[in-house]
Amino acid sequence: AMLKSSLGFLVLAFAFFMCFIMCTGSYVYFQFVQQWPPTNCRVRIKRPCSKPRPLQNFTIHGLWPSNYSNPTKPSNCNGAKYEDRKVYPKLRSKLKRSWPDVESGNDTRFWEGEWNKHGRCSEQTLNQMQYFEVSHDMWLSYNITEILRNASIVPHPTQTWTYSDIVSPIKAATKRTPLIRCKIDTATNTELLHEVVF
Repeated sequence: AMLKSSLGFLVLAFAFFMCFIMCTGSYVYFQFVQQWPPTNCRVRIKRPCSKPRPLQNFTIHGLWPSNYSNPTKPSNCNGAKYEDRKVYPKLRSKLKRSWPDVESGNDTRFWEGEWNKHGRCSEQTLNQMQYFEVSHDMWLSYNITEILRNASIVPHPTQTWTYSDIVSPIKAATKRTPLIRCKIDTATNTELLHEVVF
């Protein structure tokens, strides 16, 4: 009887813990996601990117507080909604380089969407200003474009690379193993490098 009640208590305690994790929007780690704009623009089905030639360097997609049950977004984020005045002019000019909206060109709307969907989940750790500052600083520290260029991995119409070709120089330069995400180009049925995630 004691074993059954102890087991019941453990199950109940675990259920409460999981509810706490899921219901409070808590997170365990951050995903720092950089995207390759030409892939973003090439695989868009509904409407093309606004600029005819997308940027040729990795840009920030987002900084996502994550937990293991839902890696892309903790549920029930209760932080404050985006306030444009909190992205000061000096930071705004930096973000236009590191975190531009490569699809429609509306940077402010992109930042607002990323903060409201992801950033405000982390508000107890990073306020809005810190969230964008930290993201920009990480983009400078983890310069994927430069790392790959130094390894002679540059955009090419016919040259292809393996997963290991791409991960190895990034790991050597950053001492971290990134997650690589690709998208299928249905026109050519090839995989295109899309995102690098730390």
